[in-house]
Amino acid sequence: MTRLAASAAAIALAIPAVAQNAPATSATPAPPLAAAPATAGTAAAMPKAAPVADLVKAIDIPYEQFTLPNGLRVVVHTDRKAPVVAVSVWYDVGSKHEPKGKTGFAHLFEHLMFNGSENAPGDFFEPLKQVGATDLNGTTYFDRTNYFETVPTAALEQALYLESDRMGWLTGAISQAVLDEQRGVVQNEKREGDNQPYGLVPYKLIEGVFPADHPYGHSTIGSMADLDRASLDDVKSWFRDHYGPNNAVLVLAGDIDVATARRLATKYFGPIKPGPKSVAPAAPVPVLAQAKSEVMKDRVAAPLVVKNWPVPGLNDPAAPALEVAAYVLGGLASSRFDNALVKGDKTAVQVSANYSDFAQVGTFSIQAVVRPGVDPAVVQKRLDELVADFIRNGPTADEVQRTLTTMVSRRIGGLESVGGFGGKAVALAEGALYSNDPGFYKKRLAELAAQTPASVKAAAQQWLSRPGYTLTVVPGERDAYDEAQVPPAAPQTAAPDVPAKGTREPMPKVGEVGALAFPTVQRAKLRNGIELVYAQRTAVPVTQIVASFDAGTAADDAKRLGTQAMTLAMIDEGTTRLNSIQLAEAKERLGLDIFTGSSPDRTTVSFRAPSANLAPAVDVWADLLRAPTFPESELPRVRGQLLAQIAQELTDPAGLARRVVSPIAYGAGSPYAKNVGTGDAAAVQALTRDDLVAFQRAWLRPEKAKIFVVSDRPMAEVQQVLNARLGDWQGTGPAGTKVFREDRSLPAPRVILIDRPDSPQSRITGALRTNLRGTQDLLPVITANDALGGDFLGRINMDLRETKHWSYGAYGGFQRNAFAAPYLINAPVQADKTGPAITSLQQEISAFVGDKPLTQAEFDRSITGAIRSLAGNFETAGDVLGAMQANDLYQRPDNYYVTLPQAYRAMTRDELVGAIRSVIDPNRFVWVVVGDAKVVRPQLDSVGLPVEVMSAASVAGAPQERE
Repeated sequence: MTRLAASAAAIALAIPAVAQNAPATSATPAPPLAAAPATAGTAAAMPKAAPVADLVKAIDIPYEQFTLPNGLRVVVHTDRKAPVVAVSVWYDVGSKHEPKGKTGFAHLFEHLMFNGSENAPGDFFEPLKQVGATDLNGTTYFDRTNYFETVPTAALEQALYLESDRMGWLTGAISQAVLDEQRGVVQNEKREGDNQPYGLVPYKLIEGVFPADHPYGHSTIGSMADLDRASLDDVKSWFRDHYGPNNAVLVLAGDIDVATARRLATKYFGPIKPGPKSVAPAAPVPVLAQAKSEVMKDRVAAPLVVKNWPVPGLNDPAAPALEVAAYVLGGLASSRFDNALVKGDKTAVQVSANYSDFAQVGTFSIQAVVRPGVDPAVVQKRLDELVADFIRNGPTADEVQRTLTTMVSRRIGGLESVGGFGGKAVALAEGALYSNDPGFYKKRLAELAAQTPASVKAAAQQWLSRPGYTLTVVPGERDAYDEAQVPPAAPQTAAPDVPAKGTREPMPKVGEVGALAFPTVQRAKLRNGIELVYAQRTAVPVTQIVASFDAGTAADDAKRLGTQAMTLAMIDEGTTRLNSIQLAEAKERLGLDIFTGSSPDRTTVSFRAPSANLAPAVDVWADLLRAPTFPESELPRVRGQLLAQIAQELTDPAGLARRVVSPIAYGAGSPYAKNVGTGDAAAVQALTRDDLVAFQRAWLRPEKAKIFVVSDRPMAEVQQVLNARLGDWQGTGPAGTKVFREDRSLPAPRVILIDRPDSPQSRITGALRTNLRGTQDLLPVITANDALGGDFLGRINMDLRETKHWSYGAYGGFQRNAFAAPYLINAPVQADKTGPAITSLQQEISAFVGDKPLTQAEFDRSITGAIRSLAGNFETAGDVLGAMQANDLYQRPDNYYVTLPQAYRAMTRDELVGAIRSVIDPNRFVWVVVGDAKVVRPQLDSVGLPVEVMSAASVAGAPQERE
């Protein structure tokens, strides 16, 4: 269940130029040091894109709908590309429906509805795991609560049984024990969000824009005090008032037709009686009497300026224009804010703008991460000037056109999946629930396509000229806040657990699940020898291409950690034909997204574009690979961005842990030990253009490249286009080399406590170095671990989250790289349970490889779920693209996934027990804890290991791991 209370993750610094989980750059002879800047003429010479109208035609989700007598609205979309069906149930209840004193109830109920119903007792994940469900989750926000899963067609009836049982037969399964358990889980979900840098900002933004009694005036996660006061009667009454079929929309998308949908919906949901109809509360757009500004302190590396305006919501005529305005100001790569503040006067390291269109109101927000050393007031003043200019003059026609192409292109790609967080089922459900029209997505596209500079200017004048709220976050000790402590729970009368009632027919069985339809993978070579690995998917007219280089963080310069990250950050700052702004505009005109990033083994430069623009998109992408100029003029700015990113990592619990854990997990001498984040600040500060050119020449070169493609266009066409731009590409100079030496040394077991004062949670990482390699057959140990740490139902998570409710989620798994695969556990827990949580983890691991090994039930669940989920695991081109790269990296055959059912069926429980016992030694773990030492240190003596304490400030210069 995701936390959707205006996520702080959206604010946390993330330099776009170096997305760590994406790809990177390439090599040809490096351009001369003083490469000539591109001119407007060269930009004009770029190939033209397909018209936006042609792209819009590609977006279509045919549907039929009907309503049951009890009021349940059912929307059906048929998509036969895979034998799966997305089941999505959306309830017309969110945090805006919560009265004073009951904040967080909608989100709490989202959790409760995963804990079993009267006729399907136990955890909801258990039966869905066994049927092979994918994209399984639930979310809550201001306007709705939704539950969704994609299941094999043969398991559809079971999924509908489960969804209908929690809609119609839930209250008898809610006991005091279940309520207390999930209340604790939700409170730790809140602590986990609050514990992030800028984690308290979302609350301040809501308070700054909305009156306290406004329906949108409190966060979805709610108040800990309100959650503690929630009684069993309170939550049961909440359910009866809001979760009837007449307050819900059921969307079925995938391998189904309307006749089948009608029969099954009537069978499973028809008997449920309607309840009270949800009534949207009055939620006018607030009008601030005057502009309001506040300053707050937080343990952050860089100041943050956020400006927020209350504006109309999704269904207002101004909504499309406000969306375009946000893109032009701060959503495009060539946005006005980015050009002026980041690339221009260089006072900010990141700026964005966003229009959040809720059902009844909206917010228009601007966020600027201020360059360290710059007065935030300077950035705020400049933002005000840029907004004022936009209000006076509006956008240009070219800005509007580039925005529309970018938006439509991304929307095409987002509609490839039938379900999940953003597929076709979501588009239909949102339209039905928020706008009484499942086809609203099409209406919105038409409205967007109709936007002009005049219409966007008019909306900006009407809404952005009004008083707004400004919040400035400055580095410093976080101010105390009430939510940091759990209020004493109100006395409760414990209710007995209620057994399953058996008030309806038994749960239906699962039929024969359809086989995985993994596309045929073809291989060819370009004229210069680069291998081309291709698969065709025709669900959407989009092409995705990855240039994967045998480099990765393992190739980074050990004495200059951050060289790779800096090279990737600079790769799109200009080519011999285009400067950085022209390059950004060229991508926007094509609807082209280019991503750079790396894993420990590979560095990648990838792109996604409408196939109608394949040739010009490859032209731009290949230009980055072959002719990046690394302009000296942009080096100080990009360096500053990376330094800010590094500083931010050193304030983040996960970032701090990563820097200490990697040398432990891999050994200080391993190339993988360099995988500690963006890099070393001192090294990045000293990097020169020559260093970047040298890295590019050594690593991002055709001899180290493979190109992976998933497209609706045929192989011959793709190969021809790639040959035209890359077929004569040759590397120069010596290629880089990586050396992996066998190292049988082991780190000393102990606890390392990184002191991060005032942390409401501790982040626990358990690191175990193994002798495994990713190129080995790891399927047995990975499958065995499913029951320990690899799944929601794994023992680690069920113990810390569901039984003890000390954590929002705890998991463990093998970090698979070509030459190493350590086992890592990540468990954020409430601060006062840190020591006991480590002890519990030790006990669970010891039992799993000791006297309480994998049970037959756990074995059956893992094997059955793994086989049945295959059909849903490769629904999108991105899924297939990732699988192709994994097969290549781990030296597996291209049809590997097709062979998995047979491999799973051949496994035995004893085989898996032996495999996991041979790898995991519970006594060899090193436990790294990021938390408040004054709270955590006294708890660690009971763990039974030596304890080392270090400050967060010392992590950047932490000594290498001792053996």
